[in-house]
Amino acid sequence: MIAKHIKNLAPSGIRQFFDLVLGMPDVISLGVGEPDFITPWRAREKAITALEEGMTSYTSNKGLFVLRRAITDFLEKRHNLKYDAENETLITVGVSEGLDLAIRAIIERGDKVIIVSPHFVAYPALVEIAGGEVLYLKTRQEDGFKIDISELKILMKKNPKAIILNNPSNPTGTAYNAEELRKIWKVISTKDTIVISDEVYDELIYEGKTISFPALDNEAKKRTILLNGFSKAYAMTGFRIGFACANPDIIEAMTKIHSFAMMCAPIVSQVAATEALRAQKEVVEMRMEYKRRRDFIVKELNRIGLVTPKPQGAFYCFPSVKNFKISSLDFAKRLLFEEKVALVPGSAFGKEYDSYARISYANNLDNLKEAIIRIERFLKKL
Repeated sequence: MIAKHIKNLAPSGIRQFFDLVLGMPDVISLGVGEPDFITPWRAREKAITALEEGMTSYTSNKGLFVLRRAITDFLEKRHNLKYDAENETLITVGVSEGLDLAIRAIIERGDKVIIVSPHFVAYPALVEIAGGEVLYLKTRQEDGFKIDISELKILMKKNPKAIILNNPSNPTGTAYNAEELRKIWKVISTKDTIVISDEVYDELIYEGKTISFPALDNEAKKRTILLNGFSKAYAMTGFRIGFACANPDIIEAMTKIHSFAMMCAPIVSQVAATEALRAQKEVVEMRMEYKRRRDFIVKELNRIGLVTPKPQGAFYCFPSVKNFKISSLDFAKRLLFEEKVALVPGSAFGKEYDSYARISYANNLDNLKEAIIRIERFLKKL
């Protein structure tokens, strides 16, 4: 009864592991990528008001124009990126739907898609669902988990239809600066490859400043599908609001799928997101707190023997467990059952990363301190 390509699809390595966590008392969760902050009040208040005023209808398939216009104004101010709110912008049900729409809009059966590893778990799954073929571009800790240009050149010879870039990255927190992105684009631009740029952590960068991929030049903008949303930087995961910006032909194709599959994003969430873009003070405060936590957790993990590069963005670090001669899944399971600390096995982000684990520091500092005590105690038993 089940389609073969779905039946053979591996389940999410993150959700599969966290099924074990459900119902366990006193667990410190450093696994799920969800902010521990509450959505800024001004956005919540706007959502409440919208309900009180009876805003419970459908919107345009593309989303409320006022939100699309607020997003294009924000992108122009932040990245000097100019998109037409009417024809080049689509409101999606989270960035996850935007990713699905982007892939289904451009990928035909047999098309090749480059995915940079370690990668967010949905990337290869959605490509496979669409009938595409995944080309993995593996990165290494010694290179800061950044793309090796020579290896990118090799994969580009296979004429990929698309490449998915995540900047800053989940799970490593790696962030590319403008010079690095230009080098990557120089290679990609030699083909007709489309860039799907997942920039959902764009506002969570701690040092320096990156630029949005389509802002590199006009041709990059023409061939990039920019994905972003409100879940991470604005602590609005439950509102499920993302957006896509691209050339009109791509947005039209994505909207066509979206209109049949989803109709539109929830109107109350769209109203809240419009107001959230004005909450930049709160975004800065959350970012500074994440930075404080990052500095603490990275220092402590290295102190207790888990080699951990310092992430430049997002709210994850990717420590190595290699020195303890144990697989990432066994490490995570034993840590969970013996010390009640939950993290994600590195193998969830690519089978080559079985000697790593992903730790989210989207948790308060007291919990992070207690987690370090428990992890250190656990390591002494290995």
